[in-house]
Amino acid sequence: MATYKEIKGVTIQTLDSDPVENVNSWSSGGSMTTDRMRMGGDGTQTALIVAGGTTPSPSDQKALTETYNGTSFTEVNDLNTGRTDLALAGTTTAALAATGSAATGYGTFVESWNGSSWTETTENNTARVEIAGLGIQTAMVIAGGKEPSISNKTEYWNGSSWTEVNNLNTAREGLTNCGAGLFTAGMAAGGNTPPYTGKTETWNATSWTEANDLNEAKELGSTFGTSTSAIYAGGKDPSPALAAVESWDGTSWTETSDLATARHGTSAGGTGNTSGVIAGGSPGAATEEWSLPPPTAAILVEGDAFLIGGTGFKGAVKATSPATTWSSGGSLNTARRDMFGIGTGIPTSMVAGGSNPPRVANTEQYNGTAWTEVGDLTEGTTSPTNITNGTPNSAMAASGHTGPSQAGVQDSELWNGSSWSNSAELNVAAGDRGGSGTGPAALVFGGTNPSNPNGIADTELFDGTSWSEVNNLNTVKYSQSGCGTPTSSLCINGYDPGAYTTNVESWNGTSWTEINNTNNAQGYGGAAGQSNQNAVKFGGSGGPTGFSAFTELWDGSSWTEIGNLSASYAGNAGSGSAASALNSGGATNPTTFNAVSEEFEGSLTLQTITVS
Repeated sequence: MATYKEIKGVTIQTLDSDPVENVNSWSSGGSMTTDRMRMGGDGTQTALIVAGGTTPSPSDQKALTETYNGTSFTEVNDLNTGRTDLALAGTTTAALAATGSAATGYGTFVESWNGSSWTETTENNTARVEIAGLGIQTAMVIAGGKEPSISNKTEYWNGSSWTEVNNLNTAREGLTNCGAGLFTAGMAAGGNTPPYTGKTETWNATSWTEANDLNEAKELGSTFGTSTSAIYAGGKDPSPALAAVESWDGTSWTETSDLATARHGTSAGGTGNTSGVIAGGSPGAATEEWSLPPPTAAILVEGDAFLIGGTGFKGAVKATSPATTWSSGGSLNTARRDMFGIGTGIPTSMVAGGSNPPRVANTEQYNGTAWTEVGDLTEGTTSPTNITNGTPNSAMAASGHTGPSQAGVQDSELWNGSSWSNSAELNVAAGDRGGSGTGPAALVFGGTNPSNPNGIADTELFDGTSWSEVNNLNTVKYSQSGCGTPTSSLCINGYDPGAYTTNVESWNGTSWTEINNTNNAQGYGGAAGQSNQNAVKFGGSGGPTGFSAFTELWDGSSWTEIGNLSASYAGNAGSGSAASALNSGGATNPTTFNAVSEEFEGSLTLQTITVS
């Protein structure tokens, strides 16, 4: 008798509590002992130092200093001069606090923290407030602010004295806690020129360089992390407080999960866009921590099914998505179409072969940011369809076209993580096939050859050693997309004699079953998914101009149109899962071949299933 995994291609797990998605999110931390805003702060999620600021009532400049250990705040010795809108850089044992607004006005106050008390030290050159600060106790950079005119001045502290260095490109205020990184590699984002701005600049120890803007112009948020990995949380624009959060990857900002409470004037610390903390602000003394689920958490894995308490069937994990989901990714080194798409998620994707023209053997791997060329196929191959299978450590490239004709071949090649090698021949020579797999185990289906110009229904299974013919598709076709595993796959669309089709078939490890059709007829497009229960289909021929941007999500019962790709493609490659998919390359017209990638990120949810 077949097991559930053999039938569905997924596993059943027994858990005591619901699993969670393996993505960063905000959770409550210990509140500050004193409710205040516009203070300086730096450190990490488990070792944060906060100093100065102002309380709601009475509104005055505070000297209060608190440290956070990842659970609770503790009051420690005060600053010598109470102030707001200061810059603070360093750790809970060694920090520097510079400038700020005190009872006597804007100042050049600088104090050094040794882990137990503050000591006045050499003042900076220009009295100002609302400045960005970055670095450590012995090497700090401060920039921007107001004095009271808006400033672009930058000063560098070498541990004993301050020196004026190259200015920001854009003068602005509202930069309190909006700087991050080291004195050799830092950044500053947002502010008010006026009006509010989203400008981002990076610092390389010598000068500031303009980088991509925040998605939203704002000031007085909090930035933590580095020049290549950071978070900007909260802030204000014309609205009094924002909950919006943006993540920086060294190149661009992406909107991510909002704070639980909208606020501005917070303090913050963190090690990058995966770990940090913000505290206080207006309103409240609350603390929120930004992190991945703990190592002990049960993680949602696309396609998995769960029993709760070992007896009751809870449900299955599937990807859901908002209306708009595609964002820009890194560009391939070689522009092309008709590639093999490989991988289980965005940062584990790979493409091989293709045509730009002529046919190429290039293989490239993606790390979530950039593509790197690795070992080539043994022969230049196009697979003008989508064969998605394997991982960057173990994959199969089967069938396709290698010569000047479109006859198709029986060739297959195996990838071992560093190079391709010839493998067993298929039983039927064909091109324009669909496919799926988990590495050495692979499935190919459909296609065309000179003897069958309208398509074939042939299906072949590779067991790691040889190919065997198994049950055919219900309908002959070619140029279809495929995704899933050898025991749980989808054959999506294709050219079914005479026209592109909306037809979809599901493979259970033994036979094909026709299921609900897509909304759009397509072929030569991309797809991603790890089982026949959840997939995303995107792009391909069949649109009004012969190229398509349509994206549809399969939830196991129906297809739903969601946000389109940014351009219409044919011959684009897909890789990944229904919650983490990558669209790579393709043509946007008959003579234009692309190197662009687009990233799709949905949300994994545990969908409850009622068993009658």
